[in-house]
Amino acid sequence: MAGAYGGPEVLSVIDVAVPEPRPNEVRITVRAAGVNPFDYKSYSGAFGVDPERLPVRLGVEAAGVVTVVGADAIGPAGPIAVGDEVITYTAPGAYAAEIVVPASSVVPKPVALSWEQAGGLLAAGVTAVHTLEAVGLGKGETVLIHGAAGGVGLVAVQLAVARGATVVATASRAKHDLLRELGAIPVVYGPGLADRVRAVAPEGVHAAADLVGTEEAVDVSVELVPDRLRIATIAGHERGARAGIKLLGGVPGADPGTEIREAARLQLTEAATAGRLRIVIADSYPLREAATAHREIMAGHTTGKIVLVP
Repeated sequence: MAGAYGGPEVLSVIDVAVPEPRPNEVRITVRAAGVNPFDYKSYSGAFGVDPERLPVRLGVEAAGVVTVVGADAIGPAGPIAVGDEVITYTAPGAYAAEIVVPASSVVPKPVALSWEQAGGLLAAGVTAVHTLEAVGLGKGETVLIHGAAGGVGLVAVQLAVARGATVVATASRAKHDLLRELGAIPVVYGPGLADRVRAVAPEGVHAAADLVGTEEAVDVSVELVPDRLRIATIAGHERGARAGIKLLGGVPGADPGTEIREAARLQLTEAATAGRLRIVIADSYPLREAATAHREIMAGHTTGKIVLVP
């Protein structure tokens, strides 16, 4: 957890008592917890520095085994039992060895996924689903996805391809082979991006998803997509607000997409179970090295998800 506001150096691991589940709650032994930008933003000052919020317990998603079940513990997929292998999202305080969460946040873990993959599936996955829904992506259309090799981006690429869309994906050149494997047309970001996109999508771009928050991502999207309501950003909220595009996420003025994200959980686990969704893990760290994991994700160059393992 974070006992103060600042950089990763404020993080520490402490011992706390784990409560017994109340009705409609379950206790889970965590096997892997996903690392997301929201985690470090929660103590960096990006959401304010209210001292009443300290200490900040980190994490929003985890995969593990159910150890104790409260009365009437029924999740989106049905009753939950001791011994079930599950994923929980949203799960505040998921950076832990054990957590107690509402049964409503718990879905079955796909057998096909490792613990690390399961722990990193849902936060990125529901964001990807929300983004594609927000831009109204349909079969036969072309979508530009900025930051396509990140945790959200790789899921968004696969879901867009599954919808029958043509995906133009921005990433550094070293990540292009992976994006091609997933069915996208990769392009390098940087000066001249709009012209490179036009070259591979001569019939135009119908929608765009900014998953990195750079001015380039917003500006190029606005330049290429005729309808600004078919452009969405999950990170470039300030620039996006000025441009008049859709803002997604938990910040003021953005669409949280709560119902879409909740419904997406079972859609994603079903896709993973059927082998239609590949979850790429960039790296995993012990829980005590959360600060190192945060420094890596803050650098913005990971391919896929980073997870913590107790």
